[in-house]
Amino acid sequence: MPRENNSKIHSALSDELAREIERLIDGLKVTKNFRSATAEEWYIFLPGYRDVQTGGAAGKAIIHYNLYGNRDVFINTTIIFDDPRLYDPSQHQLVYAVADELVNRLVGYADTLLSVHAGENSYHAEYVSQKV
Repeated sequence: MPRENNSKIHSALSDELAREIERLIDGLKVTKNFRSATAEEWYIFLPGYRDVQTGGAAGKAIIHYNLYGNRDVFINTTIIFDDPRLYDPSQHQLVYAVADELVNRLVGYADTLLSVHAGENSYHAEYVSQKV
């Protein structure tokens, strides 16, 4: 007998959008272009997206490390998407999911201020780990 689902939690993503996000995250590639001892620049490659002027990477991530003593690290991360198709408001959830994945891959669990530049989908966020 099938079990009745009484969950009040529903996905805000359509199945199609969830598949597209999964496809992009599975195909996400980054290459590092070292800038200095306290900053890194990464080029972001997404399947089907590119910089329309150069034909290259769909965007870049700049990670700047603010070091406070030996234990505390705070990171400022800027993600800039160069493909204007990612500026369309209908792509907000996709931009958010890709940026979240980039923070997880490139920064990890460190406290992070994030600034995403993607036209109308630009936003700021703060990732703070819980101190135990």
